[in-house]
Amino acid sequence: MNSTSTRTLAFGVLVLLGACATTGVQRPAQIQPAPAVADSVASRAADRALTMVGKPYRRSGNTPAGFDCSGLVQYSYSRVGVTLPRETQAQRLEGRPVSASELRRGDLVFFDQEGKKSSHVGIYIGHGRFVHAPSTGGRVRTDGLEADYWRSHFVEARRI
Repeated sequence: MNSTSTRTLAFGVLVLLGACATTGVQRPAQIQPAPAVADSVASRAADRALTMVGKPYRRSGNTPAGFDCSGLVQYSYSRVGVTLPRETQAQRLEGRPVSASELRRGDLVFFDQEGKKSSHVGIYIGHGRFVHAPSTGGRVRTDGLEADYWRSHFVEARRI
């Protein structure tokens, strides 16, 4: 066999092998990356906060005997291994800001109340809802971000 025939035969084999590699071969579906560890931790913090629904509001409270808003956040995150500051203003400086349209379960949502900037905090639980310790005489509960009051007082969200 001369060199031209050898090259032609080699080219033909490569074409056939290439065709075999693409014809009738099932490619695996693209694998989606697992959620970041932070996402699962934040989601578990939201789960922990939800177990506190119905617990009483207590000024400066950060235990199931009674919570204020930042105490609920601090308690919920501490139960999944994340240390957060105690005060709402300090919690507002944690993590990174996210837009309301990008909220994920476990993100912190902040509100202005009584003329004070970012004076209230809750934990986003998904589907437009958040869990929080609202006020004196109240109990830990969930509310919708689209409710007139919360929508008009919403300031920012942060991802821990």
